[in-house]
Amino acid sequence: MPTLTPELQRKCIDTIRFLAVDAVENANSGHPGLPMGAAPMAFVLWTRHLRFNPNDPRWAGRDRFILSAGHGSMLLYALLHLAGFKVSIDDLKRFRQLHSNTPGHPEFGDTDGVEATTGPLGQGVANAVGFALSQKMLAARLGEGALDTTVYSICSDGDLMEGVASEASSLAGHLGLGNLILLYDDNHVSLAGHTEITFTEDRLGRYAAYGWHTLRVEDGNDVEAIDRAIATARAVKDRPSIISVRTVLGYGAPTKANTHEAHGSPLGKDEVRRTKENLGWPLEPTFLVPDDVRAFWAGRVEELKKDYEAWQKRFAQWRSSNADKARVFDQLASRAVPGNLADELVKVVAAVKEADSTRKVASSVLQKAAELVPALVGGSADLDPSTLTYLKDKGDVGRGQYGGRNIHFGVREHGMGSIVNGFAYDGFFLPYSGTFLVFSDYMRPPIRISALSKLRSIFVFTHDSVLLGEDGPTHQPIEHLAALRAIPNIQLWRPGDPLEVAASWAAALERDDGPTVLVFTRQKLPPLQRATPGDIQKVLRGAYALVEPQLEAGEDPELCIVATGSELPVAQSALGLLDSRLAAKTRLVSMPCVERFLSWNGDAQRKLIPHDTKTKLVAVEAAGGLDWYRIIGDGLMVGIDRFGASAPEKAIADAFGLTPQKVAGRIQKWLQEGARTNTKR
Repeated sequence: MPTLTPELQRKCIDTIRFLAVDAVENANSGHPGLPMGAAPMAFVLWTRHLRFNPNDPRWAGRDRFILSAGHGSMLLYALLHLAGFKVSIDDLKRFRQLHSNTPGHPEFGDTDGVEATTGPLGQGVANAVGFALSQKMLAARLGEGALDTTVYSICSDGDLMEGVASEASSLAGHLGLGNLILLYDDNHVSLAGHTEITFTEDRLGRYAAYGWHTLRVEDGNDVEAIDRAIATARAVKDRPSIISVRTVLGYGAPTKANTHEAHGSPLGKDEVRRTKENLGWPLEPTFLVPDDVRAFWAGRVEELKKDYEAWQKRFAQWRSSNADKARVFDQLASRAVPGNLADELVKVVAAVKEADSTRKVASSVLQKAAELVPALVGGSADLDPSTLTYLKDKGDVGRGQYGGRNIHFGVREHGMGSIVNGFAYDGFFLPYSGTFLVFSDYMRPPIRISALSKLRSIFVFTHDSVLLGEDGPTHQPIEHLAALRAIPNIQLWRPGDPLEVAASWAAALERDDGPTVLVFTRQKLPPLQRATPGDIQKVLRGAYALVEPQLEAGEDPELCIVATGSELPVAQSALGLLDSRLAAKTRLVSMPCVERFLSWNGDAQRKLIPHDTKTKLVAVEAAGGLDWYRIIGDGLMVGIDRFGASAPEKAIADAFGLTPQKVAGRIQKWLQEGARTNTKR
């Protein structure tokens, strides 16, 4: 490993800068300014502090690095290339191109070494809080000597402007997450201009008020000051740290440094040439990595390899001396779910015979799930008494006390969702959150990112319709089910009885390729009338016939009604109010999970819900039903196309046409009119 002289150090830093500049210029797209200014702090972090292994990117003993300022992705890709991860020069040349592993913003799962999908500002900061809390909770279960990791994140002005970062940072300070270090790229420039036009608060003062340890480095090129600041922050164990590093956006560019033009656009060929001349960098070849720079990084990787091997030996010794805790580690690392989970959860609801809310039934199912799945942890946005998502006798997480399984997120829905994703990225827990369905509006960004990243996040929502009653239209969701179902790779469950509740939790915990949304009622639902005992395996497919008419061989039903959640018992009661001849030819389908039904092949779908036949199709759901065209085509949607009202549940049901009598009447009228229009109520 070459001696790191001042000249070699400058060359190493400029290599990072110009790999970013050349990649952005080659793609004619990207954000060169942040990598140019933040290269020194990134270099110091990666070569003096961060523990990693490019040959085992997910090893448990590594430190975590999250680039919250994901628009500066070329900073991360340059580091990954130099550090020996599977990011080649050719990959850098394909920056922002189709099917490359160097997309415009870092994407978890696409690129080795990328810990989180970032880019929507503030999300990465909140993810980092999730990582840090996950590691604290893991360490609490394993005891001293097992794991000691640090979570680092580089963030920008834009990250700190977004409210999600404030929510998560507030909670991190409250919980005293001393394993979290935030490096703030304080360059005073945002996309539209200098930050002085919008962002003049005392950022470090704000973080001090959150309970963070704060430091400032006045010169972003002063590598020794940066090194000292990181070392100081690492020594603070009882609170998170933020280091404000005063950098220059687009450092070295003669006319574009410290201007917003360098933030989100290529420098341009002339400016690139002048920048290279200004910093003494060869004009050719592009994507240059000098031999001594490559040798230095190879030496750093070799040093870390020795540390990695020593860690593996220590961990093996720890395992042999702590067999019980080693089993806990293995359980958590695999996020193991029993193969008979669904059958066990069904036992919880087998004796439920009386009317009850699905949120209350779900609470009982959740308690059993927590016994069977040690990795299950979570909490709510200050709503445990309403969402009923508290794990009984499982302990609370608090400052310096991380052994519990209940996380009190406070009224911070956006931050909660992103912290849950941080847990899921880290990969040791199965995390869930809880709030009212109407507040999924606050959580849509992290829910979307969880779907994009295929995370095992679970988002629990209660108070799922206008039928929650007196709280009124501000709290009564209308468009929310359709909005959530519109997100690719989401599976949303809206169960209508205890069996379906058990299935929904089993499905959520077993799913390993994306997030699950669970939606439960506040109001009590009457028991369903099942001709035969319910089959959870059928329910797990997402749709099944609850009522099957007596049909001749090859005959399709005359009417097929599809319902979910609280409208399932309403639809079943409405069936008994239809003309008796029609009722005898009607199939009632329960569809607790639309996405699972849509994954069936076409023949299977048409067998349950006939299309291109004389069968008339109806969907019943207490929500705006624009998404139901996928299921019923031009059939009848009995739903809601306006905001709710403040009134008792029964009055609401009557006013919005959600009683059995009014649902039956709506269907009869539609059929009498010739079933020509797809109208909503």
